[in-house]
Amino acid sequence: MKKRNWILVSTMMVLLVTAGFRPTVKPDELYDPCAINNWTFTGGEEITYKIYYNWNFMWLAAGEAVFRVYDEGDTYHLSVKGTTYKSYEWFFKVRDSYDTWVDKTTLLPKVAIRDVSEGNYKLYEKMIFDQENSKITSYRGNTPKDAVKKEFRINDCMHDLISIIYHARNLEYEKFAKGQEYPIKIFMDKEVWPLSVKYKGRYKQVTVKGGTKYKAFKFSPDVISGEVFKEGTQMDIWVSDDNNRIPVYIESPVSVGSVKIVLKDYKGLKYPLTAKI
Repeated sequence: MKKRNWILVSTMMVLLVTAGFRPTVKPDELYDPCAINNWTFTGGEEITYKIYYNWNFMWLAAGEAVFRVYDEGDTYHLSVKGTTYKSYEWFFKVRDSYDTWVDKTTLLPKVAIRDVSEGNYKLYEKMIFDQENSKITSYRGNTPKDAVKKEFRINDCMHDLISIIYHARNLEYEKFAKGQEYPIKIFMDKEVWPLSVKYKGRYKQVTVKGGTKYKAFKFSPDVISGEVFKEGTQMDIWVSDDNNRIPVYIESPVSVGSVKIVLKDYKGLKYPLTAKI
């Protein structure tokens, strides 16, 4: 496994938390995939996750991922910062930033910027989404100065890694059938990725690392097999069973060891976190 992929994929786990489910009725009877009523979040929301990595039977507190929402008029600026703790940086240092601007009405991305620094690996990418004409203009390189322009054709109403989670938080989970799946597509790394998530039901109590208990919905998303995930890897994700619909706990094996992501702190939620027991 290339080290540079570890924290990036860990952050992706959080982002893919409620990427999609197969409801008992057709998706277009539940919501319009090109527009959704946002009732779960607002500007000022900030959620922090602590990332643990298990290697040789030892759990290491490796880093944090912080999700923030900024209200900018007719758009929301969605920001994610992933960093390793100094105590972990003897092994590997990460400073990753993701910034996506979405339309408030549709929650579809307008612009998405990824600025990755993982050990010696650097990546910068700016994507401009033309949803009306089903096109993305990408500027990609090691830094903004050497970024190369390229255009891609996309499907209607395409999401990126950041926008999909905020869109999916607004779905009506109660209408989904346990054990069924729902497909989604996101644009990442110069291509469209078809993924799906299985809905595993509603839990009255889930105890996460550290002893905190929550009422939660449980999901199992597809993962992209390769350097980080083996074929058939099972990822489990728990989402708060309240009006906020935020991820509270994620766990998954990776090619070397396993990862746990735990809700550490939050502020600016639109509603009280009543899922916490």
